[in-house]
Amino acid sequence: MTTTTKPATLAELRASGWISKTVKREIYDNFMLMLGRGEELFPGIIGYEDTVIPEINLALIAQHDLLFLGEKGQAKSRLMRSLARFLDDEIPYIDLAEAPVHDDPYDPITRVGKQLVAGVPEDEVPIAWWPRRARYAERLAPGTKFADIIGEIDPAKLAGGTSMSAEEALHFGLIPRMHRGIFAINELPELDELVQVGLFNILEERDVQIRGYPINFEIDVLILFSANPATYNRSGKVIPQLKDRIGSVIHTHYPRERDLGIQIMEQEASVDLGGAYPVVVPYFMREIIEQMSIAARASKYTDHQSGVSARFSIANYRTMVASARHRGVLLNERPAVPRISDLGHLYSSSLGKLELDMMDSHQMSERQVLDAIMAEAIRAVFDEYVDRHGLEEIAEIFSEGVKIEVGDMLPSSQYAQRLTRVPPAWEKAFEVNASSDPAVRASCVEFILAGLYASDRISRAQHRGRIVYEIK
Repeated sequence: MTTTTKPATLAELRASGWISKTVKREIYDNFMLMLGRGEELFPGIIGYEDTVIPEINLALIAQHDLLFLGEKGQAKSRLMRSLARFLDDEIPYIDLAEAPVHDDPYDPITRVGKQLVAGVPEDEVPIAWWPRRARYAERLAPGTKFADIIGEIDPAKLAGGTSMSAEEALHFGLIPRMHRGIFAINELPELDELVQVGLFNILEERDVQIRGYPINFEIDVLILFSANPATYNRSGKVIPQLKDRIGSVIHTHYPRERDLGIQIMEQEASVDLGGAYPVVVPYFMREIIEQMSIAARASKYTDHQSGVSARFSIANYRTMVASARHRGVLLNERPAVPRISDLGHLYSSSLGKLELDMMDSHQMSERQVLDAIMAEAIRAVFDEYVDRHGLEEIAEIFSEGVKIEVGDMLPSSQYAQRLTRVPPAWEKAFEVNASSDPAVRASCVEFILAGLYASDRISRAQHRGRIVYEIK
């Protein structure tokens, strides 16, 4: 609700016609209004239009608490945060410094709030306004204690003479303080069992018990969770009573099509390709970066239960562009165009993002696994671009003793010189991305060379950024 002159007292609030709602009803009303208008409900979310989003829509209409279940890097946290857009712009609360929560002026739940409303005229009850952005809180489960999200007895207040059984003796955690808001917990299975029991009580009874003292708070909060299926479904990780009381489970997934993954990668990487040293990225290079994530998710050397995050593609894309721009600055090439040799710098942005399967990869290092994934990605994209007919003719060039040396710091103009040593069949390379620009053609040359290598037709030797291709 937004007004030009906001009510400052309870009397003014009543006169304004403001209506009190539960947070789930508030979200429902705003969601239904936006849905009816045909507005975009989840801006920036790509690839979930026919799968995940319809399930979220139904959960919001049903006014459920939600669990987002999926592997890492599937936008679970982003989806949870996006639900705050269905809250009102701001809501009123009783403006009391000593109040531990943002009390509903019509229905306060704290003792101080109730006493104020019952004890003074409504035109003396001060009202302030709580903005939407402050009504969402999020917590990562590992290391979270009961006191963090539910509460604890405050020793300082006990020392001051407050009774242990009094509400004023308690220090409330995040969930009570998010009364009339949204609270999200990432990685639910990593939450301590004692905390899970406390959450179960909140989901069931909407009240709080701290150190055995029942605090009869009618807490009004939408609770969201995220979890990885591998740990969520493991026996003993999440107590059954808590699972039973989560209203809707929303299953997320990785992009079903590579082009959607590329859209996500470019959106999230948010790289400025212009400026003093512009970069032009051939589409096949974007495809290779995203295909690496696809190959990693399918690789027998990676842990499929953990998954491979979209951040793998995003970080690698940024590194590839950075490598091309670095060359553009040093060689004064405008525009700079990423090449296969730029992928040699992806170790820095890839290592640590792959979790290896210890059963199948015990004899391979993470670098070796990454090399295998990169080769598989190049081969997959190469096979789509270049017809098999004619490849043997190109490969035979190398049997005549031809060697082609390339590298991330080789000027694009020098690639043209290397083309004079090959027959017209080599022009097939430029079916990939027809262009007269030397930098684009250099990128195409490297793509064909890398594709021949990945297809096991020629060999490759690397040393300090230089790559030599020759007959096997």
